[in-house]
This record gives sequence, structure tokens and C-alpha cells, in this order.
Amino acid sequence: MATLTIDTATSLASVGLVHADGSIVAAVPLREPNAAQHVLGAVGQVLVDGGIDSSGLTLIAVGRGPGSFTGLRIGLATALGLSDAIGIPVAGVDTLRALVAGAPAGAVAVIDARRGEVYAQSATIGGASSTPEQLLAHVARGDVLVGDGALRYRALFAEAGAVIPDSDSAVHWVDPGVAWQLASIDPQPATALYLRAPDAVPAARR
Repeated sequence: MATLTIDTATSLASVGLVHADGSIVAAVPLREPNAAQHVLGAVGQVLVDGGIDSSGLTLIAVGRGPGSFTGLRIGLATALGLSDAIGIPVAGVDTLRALVAGAPAGAVAVIDARRGEVYAQSATIGGASSTPEQLLAHVARGDVLVGDGALRYRALFAEAGAVIPDSDSAVHWVDPGVAWQLASIDPQPATALYLRAPDAVPAARR
């Protein structure tokens, strides 16, 4: 039996398949533009690669953000739809926490929050939104930064002495094994986690 993992909260989405013993039998990072829109195709691919069909799944672990509003909704809707169709539970996983857990000790997870801001979290930084410049006040020389926010603002962070792994490093997207572990030991609601007010708000009624 296996767990399907989905995280589309960032521009570096990922889909994976993990056996009950924690071994990863398939993992697909989605790096192309609008990666979240290709999640269903990736789900089909990992099931084929893992040699099982949907009847072999016992849990879906889905990233709940923070991150892109559209990406989050696609991932959550896909996970909940599959959960309902297959008849298995779905557990939410905090994306920042998963990135921290999958990175070297002491690393800072940084997600692009758009509008010139980032979401960041580490052992000493609580998940919050800030500008990249404000985040620098909490980053020491030699600190490792991971996530699509670290890549987008690489020049700024590197100038301050931070270390950003190469863009093709797996530390920049959610590792399926980490998502499986977090969903198993500390499952969260499969609802979007927002750390900032939405970009679009209803117009005031006259």
C-alpha cells in the first residue's frame, strides 16, 4: 500500500509515491511554467512508475501552502477529488515545514509570495511574509536558503553571504518522503494555509 504526495504551492511543484515503509518508488518534480496544471498527468505517471493503480493507495498527502493561490487551489482540489473518488483519507502538509525538513540542518525555506515578498521559515524564523530585504535581517552568512523564493532572489541573498543550492537541486521542492512522514505523524487539515491577505478582494458595495 502507498501514499500519494502532491505539492503545488510553489512554482516547483512535485508529485510522488511512497510505500508504507517510507521508500520512495516514484517522484516527479514539475518545473515547467504553470506546473500545477500538470499535476493530474504527473499522478498518472507516478502510479505507472510505481507499478500500482489507485486501489493501491491508502492516503493522499497534499501541500497546504503557503504559496501561490492558484497553485494551492489546484493541488488541494486534485487531492480532495481523488480522495472522494477512491475513498481514502487526505492529509494536509505545511509546505514551508516540509521544505525545512528536507533541507540541511539550519536551512531557511523561502517561498516566493509574489508582490515583491517571500514566505520564510526555519528553526528560528516563524512562517511569515516579508520582503526579501527584511528577511536578510534574520539570515546569517553561510545560511542555506531553499525554495523557489531563494532562487528568485538568489543574487540578493548570495550578496549577503547566504548559500543557495543549484536550481536543479531537489532541496528546492517538497520531497515526497518528507511529505509522507509529516502526513503520518502530524496530519493537518487539507485546507489552504494563508499567511497574508489575498491579492484580490471583493469591491466595496456602494
